[in-house]
Amino acid sequence: MGATSRFLTLKAFCEELQVAKSTFYDWCAKGRAPRHIKLPNGEIRIRRSDLDAWLESREVAA
Repeated sequence: MGATSRFLTLKAFCEELQVAKSTFYDWCAKGRAPRHIKLPNGEIRIRRSDLDAWLESREVAA
């Protein structure tokens, strides 16, 4: 698996979940965002595995 598929940009994350970047930053402020990496240039990356685990942790039983 290549690096491009292992890590999502913030833009790709927001597009996939259909949320605004401001929503992501709000989740960060509230401690509810998925684990992510802040690069030295300030850009954010989210590991695909962290996103998948975060989504699974939010599943609601029917």
